[in-house]
Amino acid sequence: MKKLMPAPQTGLHGTVTVPGDKSISHRAVMLGSISTGTTVINHFLFSEDCLSTVKAFQNLGVEIDLTEDQVVVHGVGFKGLKKPQNYLQMGNSGTTTRLIMGLLSGQDFTTQLIGDDSLSRRPMKRVSEPLSLMGANIQTTSGHLPVSIMGQDLHAIKYQMTVASAQVKSAIILAASQADGPSEIKELLPTRNHTETMLNAFGGQIKTSDDQLTIQVTPKPKLSGITLTVPGDISSAAFFIAAALLVPNSEVRLQKVGINDTRSGILKVLQRMGAQIALDHQNYEGEPFADMVIKTSELSATDIQRDEIPSLVDELPIIALVCARAKGISTISGAQELRVKETDRIAAIVQEFQKLGIQIVERPDGFTITGSNNWQPVETHLDSHGDHRIGMTLAVAGLLTNQSLTLSGEESVSISYPNFFDDLASLL
Repeated sequence: MKKLMPAPQTGLHGTVTVPGDKSISHRAVMLGSISTGTTVINHFLFSEDCLSTVKAFQNLGVEIDLTEDQVVVHGVGFKGLKKPQNYLQMGNSGTTTRLIMGLLSGQDFTTQLIGDDSLSRRPMKRVSEPLSLMGANIQTTSGHLPVSIMGQDLHAIKYQMTVASAQVKSAIILAASQADGPSEIKELLPTRNHTETMLNAFGGQIKTSDDQLTIQVTPKPKLSGITLTVPGDISSAAFFIAAALLVPNSEVRLQKVGINDTRSGILKVLQRMGAQIALDHQNYEGEPFADMVIKTSELSATDIQRDEIPSLVDELPIIALVCARAKGISTISGAQELRVKETDRIAAIVQEFQKLGIQIVERPDGFTITGSNNWQPVETHLDSHGDHRIGMTLAVAGLLTNQSLTLSGEESVSISYPNFFDDLASLL
C-alpha cells in the first residue's frame, strides 16, 4: 500500500525524462524481428507490457539482446519465425496480443496465446473476425484468451473497420503484409499511426489517404533492420502535465516527448481549457518529439466527444481529473472503449473520484464532471483496480488534497512506468 503525499506549497519544479513510448517500443521489437539484419532500439520502455513482447519473440526464435537502455533485435525476416515450444504468455499486454494475432495468422505453424486474468477478460473477436475474412484460422475462448492461431496462407482484403482501434487496424496490416495481393483498410476515425509509419521506415509499402482514413497495404515487403530512438511516451507524460497544471506555483519540463498528431489530442484539449504548455526543440524526423514546459494554469471546463477520443483514449483518466479541477461542468462522451481496458475505467474512475468528493456522474460512454478546487474526501483509501493509468491518476489526485491518502494496487503502475513514483517524488 502506497502513502500519497499532498504537494508542497512551493509547487512542483524540475525536469523529467519520461520512459519511451509504449506503443512504439512494442512495434519496434515486432518489426525488427520480422526484418532482416539488426535493429537497434534506443530509449526502449522496459515495462512489463513491452517485456511481454520481447519474451514472445524470443520464444518465436528471435535473438534479442537487452542492455540498460537499449534493445538489439537480430531479425529473422517474415518467414524466419519458429514455432514456439510452448504457449506464448502475453501477460497484461493487449497490444502484444492483438498485433501478434495478425502477424502469426500468416505463418506456417500453430501458436497458443494466454494472458493474465485482466487480459483474459478483454475482447479478442474484434481481431479474429476481420482476420478470418482473410482466411485466418483463429480460435478464441468465447471471444477471449486463450487463443489458438493456426497459421496459413492469407488473402487480400478490403475491410471497413467497425471499431476505432489502432490495435485491430495494426493486426490487419500485419496480416495483409503476408497476403496474396494488395489490401485496403478503411477506418471509422483516424487512430494512432505508429504501425504504418514504422513499417515504412523498415521498408514497407503502406499508403495512407490525406484524410488519414484509408490505408493501402502492398504485401511481401522486404524489411531491413534500422536504428531508432523511441520518443518519450505522451501517455506517461500526461500525468506530469496534469500535475504541473493543477498544483499551484509549479513549472515542470518534460524532455523529448512524442507529439505524433494521432496521439497528442490531450495537448489540444488542455490548451483549449487554458493550459500553459510550451513546446521547445521540436523535431519532426521520424516519430516527432519535443520538450514541454508546463506551468500552473487556470482551467475552464470542456466537452470531449467521439471524434477526439482515438487521439487521447489512454489519457482520459487523467483528463477526467483535470476536468474535476476546472471551472464549470465538463462532459466526456463517445468513450465506451474505456469499458474494455485493463479494467472498466469508467466505473473505476467514478468510484474512486467519488471517494475524493468529486462531483462526477457516470454515463454509458463517459462522464459528466463538475469542477471544483475544494474537494472534501469522504474516504482516504484509494484503489488502482489493478490498472496502471488509474493508479497514476490517483497519485496525482493525492497531490491536490490536504489529507493524507493511501493507494492500494500501486504495483500495477509498473505495467507502463516502473519509475513513476520516483520521478514524481523528484518534483516535490
